[in-house]
Amino acid sequence: MRQMIYEWQHVFKLDPDRIISDEALECICLSGTDAVMIGGSSGITYENTVNLLSRVRQYEVPCVLEVSDLEAVVPGFDLYMVPMVLNAASPEWILGRHQLAIEQYGYLIPWELIVPEGYIVLHANSTVARLTGAYTELDASGAAAYAQTADRLFSLPIVYVEYSGTFGDMELVDTVYRSLDKARLFYGGGIMDAVSAKLAASVSDTIIVGNIIYSDLMSALSTVQAVKG
Repeated sequence: MRQMIYEWQHVFKLDPDRIISDEALECICLSGTDAVMIGGSSGITYENTVNLLSRVRQYEVPCVLEVSDLEAVVPGFDLYMVPMVLNAASPEWILGRHQLAIEQYGYLIPWELIVPEGYIVLHANSTVARLTGAYTELDASGAAAYAQTADRLFSLPIVYVEYSGTFGDMELVDTVYRSLDKARLFYGGGIMDAVSAKLAASVSDTIIVGNIIYSDLMSALSTVQAVKG
């Protein structure tokens, strides 16, 4: 099951705390995207997560949960993506919360479905950056060093460059991409249309498209064929 991540080029990310109509959700799930990721940085509950999962499960697209709150971990997902914010100010967001979760719930964890992600958060004004106190003033070599730490030292399968809320520095992302050996590079942030999707896809393995779904569905859908077509 975990091997599916190595085939993904395009993923739509849905926030359980935001409203999406049945019609829009159908378009997303039938768009040809490789997977639907459910997750967010705030307002995530068990109830809104299980509700969104049940709606996505009407379709055959793989559905994964990005775990951000233990109270909102719902059974029934294909995979569980566990972020570690590598450039967080506090070890709480690198290993602290993870250790507590395993101490409390380790006997319940479906380890074969767990996929750790090494996040590099680079937009200072994003919710995740403020929440984790991420050090975002990184140049390309600094970001690549974090990526290599995740890839070569920790053997994480995914390095996730996150510019949530803005389109990132593609030269920096390319440097990170070329620094990796085995990990796949996920890119998320500011992908608004086919043009930005192609640019991001040219310097990463997988692009994550999220916010534009809620403001311009047709532009969001155009990102799928831009990458896969």
